[in-house]
Amino acid sequence: MSAPDGSPVGAERSIGQLFASATTELSALVHDEIALAKAQLKQDVKRGATSGGAFTVAGAVLVFSLPMLNFALAYGIRTWSDWNLAVCFLLSFAANVLVAGVLALIGVVFAKKASKSKGPQKVAASMKESASVLQNAKPHPRPELPQQPELTQDRAPKAIEAVARSSS
Repeated sequence: MSAPDGSPVGAERSIGQLFASATTELSALVHDEIALAKAQLKQDVKRGATSGGAFTVAGAVLVFSLPMLNFALAYGIRTWSDWNLAVCFLLSFAANVLVAGVLALIGVVFAKKASKSKGPQKVAASMKESASVLQNAKPHPRPELPQQPELTQDRAPKAIEAVARSSS
């Protein structure tokens, strides 16, 4: 197992290696935060487009279907009942307004969801918080390592022989 900079875990690393590792991880964090902001912005745009599409469809339904639906529905009501033709046309118009109202309501729901979403603002706040934490971070004091005794000439061959025996 190794650390992000490739050195073995548990091995003492120099300050330069630690700084390089911290810089690499901070860079990766910033890239991930930017990717998150893009994803949340994409979702907000998609909701806004859905809202606009629902409003557009509601308008198109109201404009283009009114004449045909009004005539068909009015004459259908007139056929099934003996009501005045004007009342039948009013009922068909009310049905078209009801359909357009439902579509407009769908558009309002998606517009509210898009406006309530604070995706990029959340990511920006998170990035500022991460930066402030890193600016105030102080390294932990490290205890002094005990001095390793120097290998003397007479101990060196014995140590090498012991390692050779244990690895074979």
